[in-house]
Amino acid sequence: MSRESLVSRLARRVRDALLHEWRGVVAVPWRRLRERGPLGIALAFFAAVAVVGLHAFQQTAPGAGVVRAISEVRADQPVPLTLLRTPVSLFVPAVDLPAWGGLPRLMLAFALAQLLFGPLRTLVVAYAATLAGTLGARVMIALGPDLFGLPADAAHAVDTGASAAVVGLYAFTAAAVRAPVLFLAAVVPTVAGSFGPADLAGREHLIAVAVALLLAVVLPRARSSSDRTCSSLREAPPVVGDH
Repeated sequence: MSRESLVSRLARRVRDALLHEWRGVVAVPWRRLRERGPLGIALAFFAAVAVVGLHAFQQTAPGAGVVRAISEVRADQPVPLTLLRTPVSLFVPAVDLPAWGGLPRLMLAFALAQLLFGPLRTLVVAYAATLAGTLGARVMIALGPDLFGLPADAAHAVDTGASAAVVGLYAFTAAAVRAPVLFLAAVVPTVAGSFGPADLAGREHLIAVAVALLLAVVLPRARSSSDRTCSSLREAPPVVGDH
């Protein structure tokens, strides 16, 4: 095989892969959004409103105590209490972090997942990634910093926020629709940053990504559904203005 032929085949494969990803990550969600309207991304709006609302409430004197009572998660808590608080903790950003900075990334993660896989599967993946990270932190603390774990004082750190759910949703979406560019752009930077000094959030992100990738394999219907939709668009490029 000549060098020109090899380069040509490689270029075609790269082109086909990028076109497949464009259809799966852009064309299919866009068409479904046009079909369903705002309800198609209701989870994204809910997540954004919940994050902003809880953050604002948390800044008030009475709100700080209420939010702490319903959402504060730590590794030194009893597991039943952690399970009870985790769904709310997902939408409570850290007090010292701006609530607005991560909203576009959060909304896009929830919107893409809901449009491609539906609200139930989106919630399952988001909650599973968050809970796995939260419970996995206990294992990391037990391992200790010498075994790629966490120091003992991490057990007292407040563990709230949507970052594990967001990176988990991106990882699940990228794996389910075979979107390497999305994975490189939305998951790899977070994973790379997690290999630094022992950090609670960083270790939880690694666990969240691992669980999300596992779910992408365990839930084949999510992957096959998106693949069927992509296949239906294969013969014609996406046209934004058609109905």
